[in-house]
Amino acid sequence: MASLDLVNVQKSFGPVKILHDISIGLQDGEFLVLVGPSGCGKSTLMNIIAGLEEPTAGTLSLQGRDITTVAPAERNISMVFQSYALYPNMTVAKNIEFPLEMRKVEKSQRAERVKSVSKLLQIEHLLDRKPRQLSGGQRQRVAIGRALAREPQLYLFDEPLSNLDAQLRVDMRTEIKKLHQRLKATIVYVTHDQIEAMTLATRIAVMKGGVLQQLGTPYEVYNKPANTFVASFMGSPRMNLVKAKVSGTEGALSLDIQSGNSPRVSIPLPSSVAPAGLRAYAAQEVIAGIRAEAVSLAREGMVAGPMHCFVDARVEVIEPTGADTLVVLNLGGSEFTVRLEPDAPLKPEQNARFLVDLSKLVCFDAKTESLIA
Repeated sequence: MASLDLVNVQKSFGPVKILHDISIGLQDGEFLVLVGPSGCGKSTLMNIIAGLEEPTAGTLSLQGRDITTVAPAERNISMVFQSYALYPNMTVAKNIEFPLEMRKVEKSQRAERVKSVSKLLQIEHLLDRKPRQLSGGQRQRVAIGRALAREPQLYLFDEPLSNLDAQLRVDMRTEIKKLHQRLKATIVYVTHDQIEAMTLATRIAVMKGGVLQQLGTPYEVYNKPANTFVASFMGSPRMNLVKAKVSGTEGALSLDIQSGNSPRVSIPLPSSVAPAGLRAYAAQEVIAGIRAEAVSLAREGMVAGPMHCFVDARVEVIEPTGADTLVVLNLGGSEFTVRLEPDAPLKPEQNARFLVDLSKLVCFDAKTESLIA
């Protein structure tokens, strides 16, 4: 396996700039997921790494070797495509073997490689079949097997699960995770599915409009989003984002939430939990963010500790999902989604009290929408 370094990579098509100064350093054995909405530039960046597109500016290095202008066949990179790209007239064994044959690997070595890869992916019983005789999940395993057989320095996965149904996507996601853990392979993976990104990655690169919004571990991206875009894109349900006014004294700040004629809700922020730098926003508006699971239903006799506070809110909508219940609240005139236990004793239009974990609170600048450090 190998390290990968992208330095100030740019891509333009005529006057239209697609990628803006992308810099990412990927260590040996890492699993990097490029995630973002359609049109954010993630597939273009993947194609540049593969050598299918040339960058307008910037450099790429694989294990210290500059590959910016190196031909795709000479980069020692394998790619798994969304469409599988299998040869319909070849058997599974021949599909896996073909890239090795093109590189003039000896026949005995090719046979051994096909055997070991098919055993790893549990497709030994499919080796004599043609692609048309396989299910979607089996075809994807063959496509992965063809990439593994080459034993490249870097693996690229371009939305490999998007053509599969929901349950098969979950199963294949688990298999890819197991595969990475066994091989310790260096992988770059493209997806628009933030659940795939969270479950697979050692690090996530969140992109929007060709700009790298945040690069970090799944924990960092989920709990400390760099801006409101990352906060709303990563996570299901999305992070609650509400406008709030900072008020209070030096020792104890509070966030006041009020929209229209709704009653004001004040959330106290003792110095031990107030985000660093928030005092500079005294008497100003910020965007407060908190995840749905950071709020729970208050029970009778419950006492709030130093890292928690109580808020009163009106229940608007209840959405049972089986494992839990999503409840949409009216909090100071703003919609606020919380994740509660499946048997939460609530009804629409009911007023209830909730406990908020203030340690999970993040605040963003109202103008720049960037995280307040």
